Amino acid sequence: MAGADVHPTAIVAQGAELGHDVSIGPYCTVGAGVRLGDGVRLISHVVVDGTTTIGARCQVYPFAVLGLPPQDLKYRGEPSTLTIGADTVIREHVTMNPGTEGGGLETRVGDRCLFMVASHVAHDCRVGDDVILANNATMAGHVTVGNGARIGGLSAIHQFVRIGEHAMIGGMTGIDQDVIPYGMAMGGRGDLVGLNLVGLRRGGTDREEIRGLQAAVEALFAADGEMSQRVRQVEASFGHCATVRTLLGFLTTDRDRKILKMRSDHADGSA
Repeated sequence: MAGADVHPTAIVAQGAELGHDVSIGPYCTVGAGVRLGDGVRLISHVVVDGTTTIGARCQVYPFAVLGLPPQDLKYRGEPSTLTIGADTVIREHVTMNPGTEGGGLETRVGDRCLFMVASHVAHDCRVGDDVILANNATMAGHVTVGNGARIGGLSAIHQFVRIGEHAMIGGMTGIDQDVIPYGMAMGGRGDLVGLNLVGLRRGGTDREEIRGLQAAVEALFAADGEMSQRVRQVEASFGHCATVRTLLGFLTTDRDRKILKMRSDHADGSA
């Protein structure tokens, strides 16, 4: 523990690996299989256990619980991991579970994420970089969340669902089908209501690129023809747009997944 600042009331098990300038506050517990990167700060009353790695400069707030066994009745104690990237902020009462045999034995969270109070990352989830979960947002097992996605407060993501990069999920929304990259979904049972235009603009996407994406979404969710045919048409017409290529890649990666459909009163792809 050389170079680490550990409060006298904290319990750090033998075998835990602590980086330089780690700070472990009052009443924290750190298990033997834990690795804390340089500059990690556990503020107080934090539990980190299992085979858990927390990247450099992460901040973990009181009563967060990271790395305890998955909430999955199929879990039988198989060795699995939780890996959290650098510069991520984990607020009070957040829970994250490691993986299971059925999901590759790994849960992974990217860099520069923000998990607000009481949000939950279940077993075998894959969360990209720069993702934000607002208060009480939860994801079930095996969920994939792309870079830059925003998940609103009190929302719930069903198991195995994919949330595309830079998508926006509105507060108090239940999502049980995949959400396209850059899409915006909202409602008691979420409907795709358009594109996350605010997120696209904040991310520096230029107007022509956004217009191309809007036209592509309108064509993809048109009533006529098969989706596979519309995908080919959109690729031919708008494949020069980087965002459209990302969207088409998402649609063709897992053809067995159902895609959240556009609500009819937003069929032009705008929010």
